Amino acid sequence: MNKHDKSAVSGAVTVRPVMSYLDMGQFIDVPWHIYADDSMWVPPLRLERRFHFSRYNPFFKHGEWQAWIAYRNNLPVGRISAQIDTLHQERYGTDKGHFGLFECIDDSAACAALMLHAEAWLASRQIRYVSGPFNLSINQECGVLVDGFDTPPVVMMPHSPRWYGRLLEEQGFLPAKDLLAYWVNVDFTPPPVMQTLIKRFSSQITLRTLRRNRFDEEMEILRDIFNDAWSDNWGFVPFTREEFAELGSSLRLLLPDDYIQIAEVNGEPAAFMVALPNLNEVLVELNGSLFPFGWLKMINRIRKHQIRTGRIPLMGVRKQFRNTPLGLALACLVIDAPRKVAIARGMKEVEMSWILEDNTAMRGILDGIGSQQYKRYRIYGKTL
Repeated sequence: MNKHDKSAVSGAVTVRPVMSYLDMGQFIDVPWHIYADDSMWVPPLRLERRFHFSRYNPFFKHGEWQAWIAYRNNLPVGRISAQIDTLHQERYGTDKGHFGLFECIDDSAACAALMLHAEAWLASRQIRYVSGPFNLSINQECGVLVDGFDTPPVVMMPHSPRWYGRLLEEQGFLPAKDLLAYWVNVDFTPPPVMQTLIKRFSSQITLRTLRRNRFDEEMEILRDIFNDAWSDNWGFVPFTREEFAELGSSLRLLLPDDYIQIAEVNGEPAAFMVALPNLNEVLVELNGSLFPFGWLKMINRIRKHQIRTGRIPLMGVRKQFRNTPLGLALACLVIDAPRKVAIARGMKEVEMSWILEDNTAMRGILDGIGSQQYKRYRIYGKTL
């Protein structure tokens, strides 16, 4: 919201449900009002958001939702969603639900009005505990930024104004879990312990890149490792086949084969890591539109190795290797391999995200390679 716009900060708040195509366009546009004065914010692609909120999103095969927009004097001052994920309920109980896609001006009344509608919708469906924000699940963007406001977000990570945590806590939400993002220079020197482990188990481990001619099969391999590796983590919800396939198809044209590294033990896939070029370096220039030349600009920047930062969003080592020297070697190897690829493609720095605050093993590895924790995101929860 423009700080000079007085009409949006006085008067009664009205909250309206998103019910039509036109409403959804207004819902998608709310962040442009909230972040008008925030130079760190990176506008999403409106076309991608349209797809994300459409019936074609595979999340809606196991989830239902409702969205609302808050207005004051007919100007948008916030938005929110409430959603129920049956896959989450199967693991954590049928009385659990979520909120998400939360954006709001620094105004307690506006936040309270949004939460009133979201909580009422959830309560009417026998939800007794709500957590979030999830956009729309834990396998997508989640959390509000509580530390690290002075740097822009990287691709597929959220950004928040400084007041979101305070507004949520005013509504009775309590911190449930913190998620961390680490920043690392890709030309780091692997510490001796990493080099020793890689050398010790090199005869058992084979590292390879994505086989594009077997793309669908490769996506299933990655999904299977991820769902196994993360199954005991806080808040875990398995990726469905359709969700992971949709993620793969959205990246297929943008991701070089060697940005996906798969480690095999005795011929069986055991670990993987996916690196992404930080498309936000381009998106910040497009203001939400791929047309007329935004798509071409993005493809050219990637192909010409003009994107200088990246992100490691997905990584996994099968549970059978957990807490073993071989498992540590697998983790070290899939961390080290993308580093060499990134250097060859002109990438300078990479974000590792997100990492659970209590994941001491991974945090130890990241500390060992000289990475710096530079952002903190928070999931909140509340008993209704």
